Amino acid sequence: GEGIDVRFEFDQSPYVTLAVAGVATEGLLGAILVGVMILIFLRDWRSVLVVVLNIPLALMAAILALWLTGQTINLMTLGGLAIGIGEIADEATVEIENVHAHLQRGQSPAQAVLNGSTETYLPRLLSMLCILAVFVSSFFMQGAARSLFVPLSLAVGFAMIASYFLSSTFVPVLSVWLLKTVRTDHRQRRLSLFDHFRNLYQSVLKIAVALRWPVIAIYLLATGFIIFTATQRLGRDIFPVLDAGQFRLRMRAPDGTHIVRTEQYAKEALQLINEELGPGSVDLTLGYVGMIHSNFPVNAVYQWSRGPEEAILYVGLKRGLNIRDEDLKERLRKRLSAAMPEVRLSFEPSDIVNDVMSFGSATPVEIAVSGPAMADNRQYAEKLRTELAKIPFLRDLQYGQSLDYPTIEVNVDREKAGLAGLDPADVSRALVTATSSTRFVVPNYWADPKSGIAYQVQVEIPRSVLRKTDGTQTVGSAEALAQIPLSQTDKGQVLIGDVAQIRPGSMPGQFDRYNMRRQVTLTANVSNTDLATVSRAVDQAIKQVGTPPTGVQIETRGQIPPMREMQSG
Repeated sequence: GEGIDVRFEFDQSPYVTLAVAGVATEGLLGAILVGVMILIFLRDWRSVLVVVLNIPLALMAAILALWLTGQTINLMTLGGLAIGIGEIADEATVEIENVHAHLQRGQSPAQAVLNGSTETYLPRLLSMLCILAVFVSSFFMQGAARSLFVPLSLAVGFAMIASYFLSSTFVPVLSVWLLKTVRTDHRQRRLSLFDHFRNLYQSVLKIAVALRWPVIAIYLLATGFIIFTATQRLGRDIFPVLDAGQFRLRMRAPDGTHIVRTEQYAKEALQLINEELGPGSVDLTLGYVGMIHSNFPVNAVYQWSRGPEEAILYVGLKRGLNIRDEDLKERLRKRLSAAMPEVRLSFEPSDIVNDVMSFGSATPVEIAVSGPAMADNRQYAEKLRTELAKIPFLRDLQYGQSLDYPTIEVNVDREKAGLAGLDPADVSRALVTATSSTRFVVPNYWADPKSGIAYQVQVEIPRSVLRKTDGTQTVGSAEALAQIPLSQTDKGQVLIGDVAQIRPGSMPGQFDRYNMRRQVTLTANVSNTDLATVSRAVDQAIKQVGTPPTGVQIETRGQIPPMREMQSG
């Protein structure tokens, strides 16, 4: 309609389109670089054409094989094709270089192609199999890691196999058609720079072959030393940290906070973010406060929120903002925590790559404590949280559930209620009507006689009666609820306080179950270290807490389990 602007924001499709463009760019760069190298060393544009044509044909064959095996074009298959481009060009380059070596000896193109192909088909096959062997381990992975990396391995494998067959069939045929006989007068030929380099390499190779046993021993010792020292210092992650230029922030005000007050927190946070990053640094902000209303047919799994005290903020940064996402989050944690110490913060994956890497968890680290008794779960989780808080590189450590949600406990005295002609259901209906509306007690509809459209009619107590003037605090005192009327008798009104005892309390705001067992979860983000270091620290913290109560189980979730599966596979 007029005045309505509808457009995509925080669209995830550019990641796929950029990946497709990346493969095309990789192929173009590969073709250009290979062509330049062949021109420099072989000085033959026909050979350049033969090798360059091999790249798109191999990619098309690999895409056809992916389709036949039920795969799709996604980030992982596109990444595999990008990896395989170098090997695709290598197969044809080795073939064409050996053909040129035979042409230099005065052989005809057909004879040179035959001899060159015969000499290289086995070395090229062994080279291809050695590279493919590296990707075989992905087929031994389990769970989500297998689903993630098997498509990448298939893309690399199909591209290399297609390249091998093309370099054994297409390249020889095209070479016979295009290449010309080389007539070289060795008496007048001057040595080129490449000839000098090749002669030097032959001299060094002769020495290395003559001293092959010492060379092999030195190689093995040096390789073992480098691998040992590097693995001790090198961090381990599933994927490198991605600077997406955007982030998602989940804010949790104290349990029971009114949605209007939560909105004020969200607006204050956006203002602080703008101040911290500077004017013009934020491109777009998008937020949602509270839960998705039951009238909207939106599944909460797509945007989970615990209650009115929670807000989710999406912040997109201007292009060219020269700051790492992790450094940005550290600055915002300090600024927001200082301004709103009562609000719990947690940065969550905002882009499709990091979201997939979290495997369904809102944070890289999640620990679930489950058991038959909620009290035992919480007691052990509190001890574990104390130990996890000692780990210096964990951030945003908090419970996944609202464990102390404020409540009003109403205990009805059945004897007093019976003397007044009431029962507990009457008290319940009066409370619901007063704090919400009659729609949840007595649904009532009025049909418009002209249009036939039915409208819901409900009775509500005025806002000024139930809330303070700022509209942010609902009825919170037992005294106020005790004054709600139940019925009218000859002796006057019967109030809730006359037949019930009302006192404030607390209880878990939600119950999460896994395999019918109630659980308490702890979530945390990671900063300034690798995931493997975090995994060891978390295991040590669990060990320090000690043996859990009978029936209580501890499960580590997030990115740690798939990382272990990938490395064990």
